[in-house]
Amino acid sequence: MDSIPANRRLWNRISGDYQQRHDPQIGAAPRLWGMYSVPDAQLCALGDVSGTRVLELGCGAGQWSRALAAEGAQVVGLDLSEAQLAAAAAAMGPVRYPLVQGAAEQLPFAADSFDLVFCDFGGLSWAPPQLAVPQAARVLRRGGRLVFNVAGPWFEACYDEAAGRVTTTLQRDYFGLDAIAEGDGATSYQLTYGGWVRVLRGAGLVIDDLIEPRPSPTTPNGYNETDPPDWAHRWPAELLWVTHKP
Repeated sequence: MDSIPANRRLWNRISGDYQQRHDPQIGAAPRLWGMYSVPDAQLCALGDVSGTRVLELGCGAGQWSRALAAEGAQVVGLDLSEAQLAAAAAAMGPVRYPLVQGAAEQLPFAADSFDLVFCDFGGLSWAPPQLAVPQAARVLRRGGRLVFNVAGPWFEACYDEAAGRVTTTLQRDYFGLDAIAEGDGATSYQLTYGGWVRVLRGAGLVIDDLIEPRPSPTTPNGYNETDPPDWAHRWPAELLWVTHKP
């Protein structure tokens, strides 16, 4: 399924509103992961990036890329959407880094180009993982790492479309998540735990850690309504995978 054109149209259309609503949260401090803005200092997923060549898959307005570039990483920000890249260029600041338009399932980079490929609800949420993960592995140097955060399958399985919130009731089959319609023909993607393991191992990657970020009971979700409000303190809302290419 080629979701690239529809996903590009969606993000070009919603980019301005998305950044207006979410940039204050995403850009509040460097290295904040996911829907609950959990600090990387707490999760220890990325480590020191100074002097490393880094690719962000789905950089949006560049909040992560901007922070890592300021730490001394040689960052490249990739995004499918022209509007998102324009927002990243406008917000770049004094430390400059290249921005590239492209899709995670068709990376326009040579093999063995990066020490770290990462995303936070970016390309590995909006591209078929069976295509995007091998591409990420291809552009990694030996010893390089793929680190990415995506929604957990239980969060997706408990999302009540009619109510517009995540609940404690299963709404869809765990084994039937895969492609999720996002409107206007756009598609996001989800795998089971076992599905992620098979895709990562099939791309020749070694799984070093699976972090399930757990916010405090009072930490708000900046993107979705949940019932109960402390849903993610009680059940895993996100999966933060840490892998490397041997």
